[in-house]
Amino acid sequence: MRTVVRVTDRVAETPSTVTLRFAFPASAAPGQFVMAWFPGDDEIPMSLSYIEDRSKGITVKVMGDTSRRIQSIAPGTPIGIRGPYGNRFDLSPRRVLVVAGGSGAAVLAPAAERARSTGAAVTVALGATRSPELLFRDRFQRMGARVDVATDDGSEGFHGFVTEVAARHLASEPFDAVWTCGPEVMMRKVVSLAEPRQIPVYCSMERHMKCAIGMCDACALGPYHVCTDGPVFSAERLRGVEDFGRFHRDSCGRRIPFGSPG
Repeated sequence: MRTVVRVTDRVAETPSTVTLRFAFPASAAPGQFVMAWFPGDDEIPMSLSYIEDRSKGITVKVMGDTSRRIQSIAPGTPIGIRGPYGNRFDLSPRRVLVVAGGSGAAVLAPAAERARSTGAAVTVALGATRSPELLFRDRFQRMGARVDVATDDGSEGFHGFVTEVAARHLASEPFDAVWTCGPEVMMRKVVSLAEPRQIPVYCSMERHMKCAIGMCDACALGPYHVCTDGPVFSAERLRGVEDFGRFHRDSCGRRIPFGSPG
């Protein structure tokens, strides 16, 4: 059932991302998502970037006309929220490496906060195209996580991919788990880096979602539905899934190779 709430706050996080906060009493766990309706648009899946008891948040990155309209929503605007849906990150590991690419940090920040609140040690490899786009860096630092950044253009931190920063930490430090979200090709690389060290990896996956209850098949990922079997998947479950890191699906359900114009 959809609940109509009003946006209480709008925060520009980076030049391309905006967080909308709203009062929503349903309990939520790190990794879960909601189906959000905005005036004039269809429902779309949005990961929860804030999961406090009554105040929730979604962080929107400009990807096209729809996300640009959503970003312009002013406080006081009514929006519809359905959920939360999906599974969650396991918060039992005591030493966690978080690998966040771009807007993937929005999914991982609540999990890192909950882990830190129980005394876990959290290291964050945070990547972006350029320095101003490093999402939630200050938030990760405030929670007491150790943050190591990478930028594609070399404007801050390591000049290159965040997976190279992750590789350095995996080679030199012991971790109980790796949590990752970002481009799927990036996450596939993270899995390959951790596998020889037998460190469990948990990936937060994104797919087209229309129903969020496993009926429409739009979010199919091999034998899984991301909406009901995920969105958090262990690397063990993804092993042998041909689409992982290689193919995504368009709004019509067609398989499209990553990096292709479609």
